[in-house]
Amino acid sequence: MTLTPKVKAILDQYESDNPGTKMNLARLLNAGKLGGTGKLVILPVDQGFEHGPARSFAANPAAYDPHYHFELAIEAGLSGYAAPLGMLECGAATYAGEIPLILKCNSSNSLATEKDQAVTGTVSDALRLGCSGIGFTIYPGSEYCFEQMEELRELAAEAKAAGLAVIVWSYPRGPVLDKKAETAVDVCAYAAHMAALTGAHIIKVKPPTEVVALDANKPAYEQNKIDVATLAARVQHVVQSCFAGRRIVIFSGGAHTSTDELLQTIQGIQDGGGFGSIIGRNVFQRPKAEALALLDKITTIFKG
Repeated sequence: MTLTPKVKAILDQYESDNPGTKMNLARLLNAGKLGGTGKLVILPVDQGFEHGPARSFAANPAAYDPHYHFELAIEAGLSGYAAPLGMLECGAATYAGEIPLILKCNSSNSLATEKDQAVTGTVSDALRLGCSGIGFTIYPGSEYCFEQMEELRELAAEAKAAGLAVIVWSYPRGPVLDKKAETAVDVCAYAAHMAALTGAHIIKVKPPTEVVALDANKPAYEQNKIDVATLAARVQHVVQSCFAGRRIVIFSGGAHTSTDELLQTIQGIQDGGGFGSIIGRNVFQRPKAEALALLDKITTIFKG
């Protein structure tokens, strides 16, 4: 596996990591159509836990089959495929070695009322399935965020010792945050920074809006003239908040939206120096041919 100067420069930012972890980061960065560019597009399919099977898959019934998602990610030339334990177990042997896998190690569900997640996968599961990394969600601002960070600390330490990459979904939510605040640029940047501080190799956040939600933050944004007028400027600010770009920051695709709106978001992420995207419902809820065409346009944008 030859490393491009771009990928080598990214790996050099992870100064404390062992060769196994760097190898798995390189696997992600060298896979698929974006291999060697320093950019990533990952397919996440954890929505069955979060929203239930009908809300997730009924729009494209082929997606009820876990093999469908392996094949979609492979045929699209994506950087990786992330899913909970059961989904990966259904296809790990059939598709072994064809695409880097990420085991999503905790999950919530829409039947619960508390803003928390249960740990549903382990590092040993990830190693058994041949994964390149583990994924973990934290909810900064929730009543359970400190417990989640402690769970992440233990799993991340074990994963790094075993040579796996750690990907953190950092989604702000809680009693002091309304829906607008959850994606506000100041809150999003704060959540991304917290994920970096926990030791994440790759950080996933939602595309930030122009809202500055917290009164305590408004003077810093106003007095220092932080530009939040465009998505590109906001993405740049979030990436800067993760150790001045020394950590990989990727952005979610969000709820199902139109092709034009999604591609505008992807262009904003690219223009702002984001490292890529992690897109689920916006592709697997479309028929495969349409999803493949859309993913080709997305990877073309990230190639620059």
